[in-house]
Amino acid sequence: MARRAPGKHYRKGLTIIDAVGLFADDAAAEAWFVEQRWPDGVHCPACNATDIQTRRTRKPQPYRCNACRKDFSVKTGSIMHGSKLPLKTWGMAMYLLATGLKGTSSLKLHRDLGITQKSAWHLAHRIRKTWEADASPFEGPVEADESHFGGLEQNKPEHRKLHAGRGTVGKTAVAGVKDRTTNRISAAVVPDTTGATLKGFVRERTQPDAMVYTDDATAYQGLPHHASVTHRVGQWVDGLAHTNGLESFWSMMKRGYHGTYHKMSPKHLDRYVGEFEGRHNQRPADTLDQMRRMVRGMDGKRLTYGALTQANGLPSGARRV
Repeated sequence: MARRAPGKHYRKGLTIIDAVGLFADDAAAEAWFVEQRWPDGVHCPACNATDIQTRRTRKPQPYRCNACRKDFSVKTGSIMHGSKLPLKTWGMAMYLLATGLKGTSSLKLHRDLGITQKSAWHLAHRIRKTWEADASPFEGPVEADESHFGGLEQNKPEHRKLHAGRGTVGKTAVAGVKDRTTNRISAAVVPDTTGATLKGFVRERTQPDAMVYTDDATAYQGLPHHASVTHRVGQWVDGLAHTNGLESFWSMMKRGYHGTYHKMSPKHLDRYVGEFEGRHNQRPADTLDQMRRMVRGMDGKRLTYGALTQANGLPSGARRV
């Protein structure tokens, strides 16, 4: 009897040796990024024109648009805009984040890529934005569930404890839905777990006639096409009703929380959620295809270090892990 191969055995992976060869130097890395960003030929990021002049001197930029007269490079108008990091560093960082199922910390990126921890932290958050996607509502059937992320009250210093007596106190809520047909997940930070919030979250991400399976939380009661299981009495499956797919996703993300990142700031949590969601949704694809999609997800996005730190209420030079 043949044994079943482990994991996503049908995928074509990319060894770290092959990845190093792919981004052996900046010229090779630039050629790869240009091919992925503009597979039909170089386009101007400003006006989308294709009448492009390539400069031999590559100064002040390697390309010039003959339509709008603007100079640009493959970094211009993307999440890499203004970055002084070499393209080979960007390529290897994308590889590490794409293949690290439980995430890759900024300290590991700092050591593996030979850049400062601050640069690695900023680099990782910019790459996480490449997984952002405007997905159409799921047709269903779907699973819906919520989870909480944050430190345990018992591990906090006394002046930070809320003494509210609940296991989720002081933690940030994250809601998610999983489409059983496509295996795709859509998750995001939510302000609370009230019925109005969670039902609104489900309606926004599913078709009106989609069948929704949840646990027995009262917040989901009232959905038009709905069945549930009662976890508090040990009922995990009732026919087609269960949330095991989403529970697996929460488990993977919490392994990343506790084993890799150790802390996810509430003000940055949405990007970490997007990272695990994006990696889950792209996981059936070959590793190179995942990285190609990440490059296409860079277009038109920016996240400066100032905006990143000020959004967290920190001075722009503050260090983050």
